Amino acid sequence: MSSAETHASDVAALLTLAAEAEPDRVALAETGGRELTWRELDEEVRRVATGLRAAGVIAGYRVLIAVGNRVEFVTTYLGTQRARVVAVPVNPGSSVSELARMIADSGSRMVVADADTVTRVREAVDLVGAALAGVETELAAELLKRAVVPRVVVAGATLKPGERSYDHLIAGLGAPEPVRVDPEALAVLLYTSGTSGRPRAAMLSHRALLANIEQVAAVEPHMIGRDDTVLGVLPLFHVYGLNAVLGSVLRHRAKLMLAERFDPQGTLDLVGAEGCTVLPVAPPVFGYWLPEPDLRDRLAGVRLVLSGSAPLAGEVVEEFATRTGIAVHQGYGLTEAAPAVTSTLCSKAPISGSVGAALPGVEIRLAGDSGDSGGEAHDEDPGEIELRGPNLFSGYWPDGGGGPGADGWWSTGDVGYRNGDGDLFLVDRLKELVIVSGFNVYPIEVEDVIREVPGVVDAAVIGVSDPSTGEAVVAYVTADRDAAEVEEEVRRHCEARLARFKQPSAVNVVAELPLTVTGKVQKGRLRAVERRRVLGLLDADPDDR
Repeated sequence: MSSAETHASDVAALLTLAAEAEPDRVALAETGGRELTWRELDEEVRRVATGLRAAGVIAGYRVLIAVGNRVEFVTTYLGTQRARVVAVPVNPGSSVSELARMIADSGSRMVVADADTVTRVREAVDLVGAALAGVETELAAELLKRAVVPRVVVAGATLKPGERSYDHLIAGLGAPEPVRVDPEALAVLLYTSGTSGRPRAAMLSHRALLANIEQVAAVEPHMIGRDDTVLGVLPLFHVYGLNAVLGSVLRHRAKLMLAERFDPQGTLDLVGAEGCTVLPVAPPVFGYWLPEPDLRDRLAGVRLVLSGSAPLAGEVVEEFATRTGIAVHQGYGLTEAAPAVTSTLCSKAPISGSVGAALPGVEIRLAGDSGDSGGEAHDEDPGEIELRGPNLFSGYWPDGGGGPGADGWWSTGDVGYRNGDGDLFLVDRLKELVIVSGFNVYPIEVEDVIREVPGVVDAAVIGVSDPSTGEAVVAYVTADRDAAEVEEEVRRHCEARLARFKQPSAVNVVAELPLTVTGKVQKGRLRAVERRRVLGLLDADPDDR
């Protein structure tokens, strides 16, 4: 496998190496029965790259991918890499408004959609077109400076005039891959919060993506190996599924079993039927599976469970291991780190509550440490987590701002502490992110949508603990008309404007929001209200604070 590390110039080159070495082994499969060998996958990726070039999508242009966990996502993503085009994978559950914002912000020249997303994609493209034509829309003028009206490519759905099918895109013969690749060239834009609280795109280079794949590959024992069948239920648009899972599968030439979505019983059936041996999952999965009486039998062929994207309670890890006999390893990562930073596989010994030690090639220090970058902390005082390594991003789109400093260190905005062995423990987040089922929700984005509702005076959004999703979104709203009407309209408006995981699970219309002397909402007091409510110490009146 050293050849992959020596010769791969980008993620798509890992596919070429696999196709040359093991052309007839199955690389990719879907629940519907569709399979591609390494040779077949490589050929289709070549055709995608050729189709992009034939469509005038040249190196450096952006292609937005609004596709679920299916073959076309993988081939389009790797095809953009091979064509030196920038991939912009987005949540296929995004609302029309969200899609329009990302299309405009990224300046995407093409959008690839599937049957589940094409209707919303069409409306989003129309919205961008209207804004560029001078019609007043919700899109900010700053976004329109980069916007163009993109072409729409559709996989698995009927076309409308002016659109192109995915089958037509790949109709040409595969062309040879370019020889030279700039490792610092932009490969992917992934939308995350940065430090601003608003979603913006992290710029990941070919260097960053490959570096993290190699850092994960250097962990012993390997998370993923050649003989593994890896469950592909994590969304591929998310950096965890995109690089930690898909990237590692390519690197180790494992088989990826794609599933469109997680279903507690259906996914367990899939694991057994397809002989999945490695299960990368998000923390909410454990809450669904632990009550299963025959869980050990249903996971009998599994050798390793990997949990990421949000912290997992130590007692859950211990209960799952006791019930199933399967090791659960978790880690800490961020979109800006492509994504993996730590793993409990790197720890000297398992420690409850830890997210593990740094991966090979990743340096961690805490603000307030002695200044010995990458050295062990001398005590367990918490500090802001800072990172350095070749896997770090190049800053935020479009100007590269907010990236690593001149010395290579980048502040994550997360707070943690380390023990004497270098194991990291997460304490809190400086950012006000809410993590729902492993996905980031940015309160300011939800608040802006709520404030669009007539009668809403102000809004504040917080995250609260949720047994199924890790955290849930809760909104506090002040209004100048009937509270019940405002509450219902806020719910309906959020359903129309926001992806499901961003929608508030509760909308509390209150007389006033707790403010500081400078007028900032005291969200700590709102979180205290929710804690009291959970403990049964609060009456039904949300104003009792």
